[in-house]
Amino acid sequence: MKVILKKDVRGQGKAGELVSVSDGYARNFLFPRGLAVEADSQAMNEFRNKEESVKYHAAVEKQKAEETAKLLKGKELTLHAKAGQGGKLFGSVTSKEIAEELKRSFGVELDKRKISMNDIKAYGSYTAEIRLHAGITATVTVTVTE
Repeated sequence: MKVILKKDVRGQGKAGELVSVSDGYARNFLFPRGLAVEADSQAMNEFRNKEESVKYHAAVEKQKAEETAKLLKGKELTLHAKAGQGGKLFGSVTSKEIAEELKRSFGVELDKRKISMNDIKAYGSYTAEIRLHAGITATVTVTVTE
């Protein structure tokens, strides 16, 4: 019997998958516990619609990431920080500050965890890599001045 799993079932599959199980297992274990539904025409139609929806949203998200990468490619950010003698900063410039500057300068909202860079503890020019999506990255130059 073909069933669509509502929840993860060890040994069978993950939630949302279409699996084939024995009739007794489905009727006596999966259905009473609410772990699966029978794969009739209505359930299959909902299953296909949900899959198409997930694919569409993934494609839209990837397209947005590509547009953002084109916008940010080769851009330069200028941050101001206080420093002591020899140009050594009080503290450091963090990815949070870079994310705020990207939002202010280009209107791009990013999670600070998507920005990878070396520690910035002195004045100068640095590069930061921004991971926008799987396989899509953008590189920006961060200049720290007084």
